[in-house]
Amino acid sequence: MTFKKSVFREYLESIVVAVILALFIRTFAVQAFKIPTGSMEPNLLIGDHLLVNKLVYSPSFGPLEDTILGKRPIERGHVVVFKFPEDPTRDFIKRVIGLPGETIQIRNKQVFVDGKPLDEPYAHFIEAPLRPDDPEYGHGGDGIRDSWGPQTVPAGELLVLGDNRDNSRDSRFWGFLPIDQVKGRALLIYWSLKADREDYQGSAPSAWVKVLDPREWRWKRFFHVIR
Repeated sequence: MTFKKSVFREYLESIVVAVILALFIRTFAVQAFKIPTGSMEPNLLIGDHLLVNKLVYSPSFGPLEDTILGKRPIERGHVVVFKFPEDPTRDFIKRVIGLPGETIQIRNKQVFVDGKPLDEPYAHFIEAPLRPDDPEYGHGGDGIRDSWGPQTVPAGELLVLGDNRDNSRDSRFWGFLPIDQVKGRALLIYWSLKADREDYQGSAPSAWVKVLDPREWRWKRFFHVIR
């Protein structure tokens, strides 16, 4: 006698498998992330929703796996999502600028790597560099925004900066990022909402109105690959 599953059981099993698969993908492969601040503008905007590749930097078991999954080491210029060192419950997103062993210096907003100026087409500035006669020049506060270092990146750590250099709290302010805190590389924008910072603070009803209104979506940013 052939046993036939009930329709309810088939649906239940399908749902369980789907949930397990979704949890596996979220835990090990892909994570969704949204941009709540302007620290990466104009390349990433408040309201951009991203997919983060969590496998790309994971431990490798051989060349075949690297080829199939596109695994590679962290490189300068990669946009990464990581656990904020001062509060690991929060995820941050910045661009990798300094690699282990490199000496990094910022002079008048220009980044130097081992004494050589770094070409940064992605960097955005709101204000001109502080003048040498400014009290903050080369010191704490806003001074380190424009002039920082030189400092050598320790082994096992990175220096990360926001693309919007005049509006980003990054390694200049809180130090180097341990590589083991990196969760993955930002892959693409799958959805984008015309939002501002207030929309992501609390549960403002206006934010839900925008989410449900296609006129508030940035259609041209959908499926934009992050560089």
